[in-house]
Amino acid sequence: MFPSMIAGFALGFSLILAIGAQNAFVLRQGLRREHVFALCLTCAVSDAILIGAGVAGFGTLAQAAPWFETVMRYGGAVFLTWYAMRSFRAAWQGGSVMEAGAGQRTSLRAAMLTVLAFTWLNPHVYLDTVVLIGSISAQYADRLGFAVGAMTSSFVFFFSLGYGARVLSPIFARPRAWQILDVVIGVVMLAIALKLVVM
Repeated sequence: MFPSMIAGFALGFSLILAIGAQNAFVLRQGLRREHVFALCLTCAVSDAILIGAGVAGFGTLAQAAPWFETVMRYGGAVFLTWYAMRSFRAAWQGGSVMEAGAGQRTSLRAAMLTVLAFTWLNPHVYLDTVVLIGSISAQYADRLGFAVGAMTSSFVFFFSLGYGARVLSPIFARPRAWQILDVVIGVVMLAIALKLVVM
């Protein structure tokens, strides 16, 4: 079981390591120290559900319902574009946003809805977890061990990202750093949205 777990962990970690909308949002909330545990747990559990579905053999959903991928792709692109515009606006507002950051906290409900949208409206999440991990797991006799390893990688990654962001807090004590982060997040969101539309 252990070799399969290691293989699943390595694959899951490599897939999730790339900077994406979900990771950028968790990083930002980690820096703001807002609802970190709930967001990290939500991301990790969502990944675990999708990985479990893929390993259990539900990776054929796209074949059974060809329209599903198209709907998810364009819906995800619209949402990412909207969030990118919000990030650019925050960057434009600059120091005032940073100074008010401590008082104008994002509600738990708003944060959860946002991270759930980033997770469940992103077609790449389904391709990485359900399809890719699901299909690769078929190569292993111990598919359960492979799935557990991949699920564990999500928990390790998201909690490291959310709570590790605090190490960067001294840098983000300056308004300019927040402006740069918001611009980077906006660019990442637009790039992913464009990729979804033209893929």
